[in-house]
Amino acid sequence: MGATSHQAGAAGRAPTADHPSSVRNVVLVGHTGAGKTTLVEALALTAGAVTRAGRVEDGSTVSDHDEIEHRQQRSVQLSLVPVAWAGTKVNLLDTPGYADFVGELRAGLRAADAALFVVSSSDGIDGATRMVWEECQAVGMPRAIVITHLEAARADHAQMAAVCAEAFGGDDPDAVVPLHLPLYGPAGPDGHAPVTGLLDLLTQRVHDYSSGGRAERDPEAQELAQIAGARSRLIEAVIAESEDETLMDRYLGGEDIDLKSLVADLERAVARGTFHPVLMAAPAADGARQGLGTVELLELVTRGFPTPLEREPVPVTAPDGAARPAVACDPDGPLVAEVVKTSSDPYVGRISLVRVFSGTLLPEQTVHVSGHGLTDRGHEDHDVDERIGALSCPFGKQQRPVTRVVAGDLACVAKLTRAETGDTLSAKDRPLLMEPWTMPDPLLPLAVQAHSKADEDKLSQGLARLAAEDPTMRLEQNPDTHQVVLWCLGEAHQDVALERLRTRYGVQVDPVPHKVSLRETFGARASGRGRHVKQSGGHGQFAICEIEVEPLPPGSGIEFVDKVVGGAVPRQFIPSVEKGVRAQAARGLAAGYPLVDVRVTLLDGKAHSVDSSDAAFQTAGALALREAAAASAIHLLEPVAELAVLVPDDYVGPVMSDLAGRRGRVVGTEQSGSGRTLVRAEIPEIEISRYAVELRSVSHGTGRFSRSYARHEPMPPNIAEKVRERLEKGSPLT
Repeated sequence: MGATSHQAGAAGRAPTADHPSSVRNVVLVGHTGAGKTTLVEALALTAGAVTRAGRVEDGSTVSDHDEIEHRQQRSVQLSLVPVAWAGTKVNLLDTPGYADFVGELRAGLRAADAALFVVSSSDGIDGATRMVWEECQAVGMPRAIVITHLEAARADHAQMAAVCAEAFGGDDPDAVVPLHLPLYGPAGPDGHAPVTGLLDLLTQRVHDYSSGGRAERDPEAQELAQIAGARSRLIEAVIAESEDETLMDRYLGGEDIDLKSLVADLERAVARGTFHPVLMAAPAADGARQGLGTVELLELVTRGFPTPLEREPVPVTAPDGAARPAVACDPDGPLVAEVVKTSSDPYVGRISLVRVFSGTLLPEQTVHVSGHGLTDRGHEDHDVDERIGALSCPFGKQQRPVTRVVAGDLACVAKLTRAETGDTLSAKDRPLLMEPWTMPDPLLPLAVQAHSKADEDKLSQGLARLAAEDPTMRLEQNPDTHQVVLWCLGEAHQDVALERLRTRYGVQVDPVPHKVSLRETFGARASGRGRHVKQSGGHGQFAICEIEVEPLPPGSGIEFVDKVVGGAVPRQFIPSVEKGVRAQAARGLAAGYPLVDVRVTLLDGKAHSVDSSDAAFQTAGALALREAAAASAIHLLEPVAELAVLVPDDYVGPVMSDLAGRRGRVVGTEQSGSGRTLVRAEIPEIEISRYAVELRSVSHGTGRFSRSYARHEPMPPNIAEKVRERLEKGSPLT
């Protein structure tokens, strides 16, 4: 068993570990306002990592403004707070609760070996938190639940424990059971009785926090009486998870089960991910060193949660895709580490938060960086060598140097100039690539333009660096609309992206309306004559061509057919006519959108032996197409998307009604398991530019969707007329 180099009480110093067995990686999950960050700070205070409640800092004085700014940053990004407890380094990964920053949450899940689900006793459990629980359940990640906001006037801890069992227990609600019951002090003037202690259901000991610290005592008679039923349920749940099949019969037969056996069985069941204890926690009162329930929580984490050694071997391949054996968590094994987060510091530069899965990472070591396959989001696929800079352990806004990072641990690496979030670091003589993690598709567009000429010069580099930090963001240079588009997960994600561009990279941009790629096509067959004749002395210009245009089925593009007979248009100028027609088609005819799905047939023309030229026939071809358009109805075509919306069964009706109101056509539904339905629809893209935000409202945050381009189809005449009116006024279509 390894040990941490700094134990509890070493305030302001970050702990390190010399062996995977002395590491616990824990991610905190919960909705915004559940109390995750406050809980992390309470645990840091209890572990002696900080000296003042509510401050994760380096021991120096921090202004209130700096503290507020730091907490705001932590609310939108993954942050690591390492603490030491009982010879173990505990890496607490605090994740954002808002849905726009689910990428940071998934990074935390990737880096952790167990999860603490933080639930507010007054606010309940939202649908998004339940979905994350199911994700953890699918991969067998050990989980525990922590009920916070014990001080809330409308808090009902017994009711919340029952809600947790219903929400998280699934087919086995007995696997979600409280370990403690709250003890209450005298009621205040408002009638609310504060929680002053916890009664341990297994040990039947009282953990009394009423005097500002944690003290243990024997329970009183009335306290013992109130726990009898809850204790029996807990013991039966623990025994059900025991490997000793005789234990249940012995217990039901009246035999007293040894407390050590029960505790050992509970810890093993938690580590296996089959038993999920419910705990309670609250921050320390003014002047107190320990928050209520924080000691119990740290003991569960260090004794019940698995070490990195218990994680399944990590599947890897060579960078070229060739199979390689999976790697286990071994400090002496081949180096395999992953960049789980990338950020920028104005003084240090790029900082990469890295989880080491195998081997040992050392400063000044040369490693191989393998890419992650997100080229469609503006990222690069890497296959390069880089030199590791300084290694450090984050602590608040400070970085504390460390000399090495063993398998299973996390640390920050400075100045990895090429590595991006999701990249794999491995030995340069044995390059490996980890399987990439699933990231949600960004589906909310944000079109931007540089605020000034100075910003324009820095825009490309700033956007590239922003995309390198955040794999949930996609950078697009739209070839049809010529817009620079940042695809984000929501409005808050957009706001953070713009703020980071401004503050980190010194680039000021202006949001502009996002344009939809419309098309034009002919509504009926039409003919046109292009005549380009100019004589101004000297060499003139002469070209005449006659064409016929007819509509084609969707997806046909533009066909050009030559039916000239008798050499009316010389053979060398026929490609010139086609070039002019295609150039005019790309510029549009009625509303300025590209022309598609037509056949243009060149029927006749005239040429001059001296004055005809390539340029003249290009111009004549364009004029002929414009004349044909003037003689025919030009239809606007709008892009139609195939939409797949996954929602709980309770929201299928509202979602389908909402789609119908957006001119959507539902083409089918299918059951997707776990009480969810997949709704498939076809819908104009102009109607879903903000669907990432609007679906969240309709489904109360429980819906997800994907979209893909299907085709262009005619826009209804009434809507097409509104488009033309907006264009005449100079307003872009969004």
